[in-house]
Amino acid sequence: MKKAVKFYTFHERVWHWIQAFTIIILIITGMEIQSPQSFHLLGFQLAIVTHNVFAGLLLFNAVMGLFYFLTSGMMKQYIPGESGFFIKAVLQARYYLFGIFRGEPHPMETTPEHKLNPLQKLTYLMILNVLLPLQVITGVLIWGAQRWPEAVAKIGGLAVLVPIHALGSWLFLAFTIMHIYLTTTGETPTANIKAMITGYHEEEVPDEKQEAKS
Repeated sequence: MKKAVKFYTFHERVWHWIQAFTIIILIITGMEIQSPQSFHLLGFQLAIVTHNVFAGLLLFNAVMGLFYFLTSGMMKQYIPGESGFFIKAVLQARYYLFGIFRGEPHPMETTPEHKLNPLQKLTYLMILNVLLPLQVITGVLIWGAQRWPEAVAKIGGLAVLVPIHALGSWLFLAFTIMHIYLTTTGETPTANIKAMITGYHEEEVPDEKQEAKS
């Protein structure tokens, strides 16, 4: 028997979809800014304005998300370090590389209190604490290259900042593609996406009548 179990709060869902939407817009506008001759959608100037606006929105949403996860106590779900973490991470990697294609059961049971497996925790830790700050810092410095030319020149100028920022964009794109793919590996291809929209996962629970008979 299946039962709808609340997995994601309203705040989690709003935070997630704002992050997802802004990252996609930033990737698209960033491609146009980087290669305006080969990729034309909004026009170069409008792409720059849109990119800057959504970069600000991404940063604001990240700060608000951090505040929410800290004050609600949910931040612990994103922090690695539980007992047997390394072994669990190896099992999860094996599942993604081999087990998922053989129809093996998922090695980690997800619950509302433990939504993320070890590899997800490591990934989000790197994205939120390394990749996102790197993109923000390099993006601000690129934006301010004409405003603070001497300061930007001391760290290598645009010749250094632009490739680093572009690399971060490609890593975000790779994460987005992988993230979308993994959302389709649930019980049905749309189960995880539906859960992030409604907040509820359909979980198999024991039938009380059947248990009583046994």
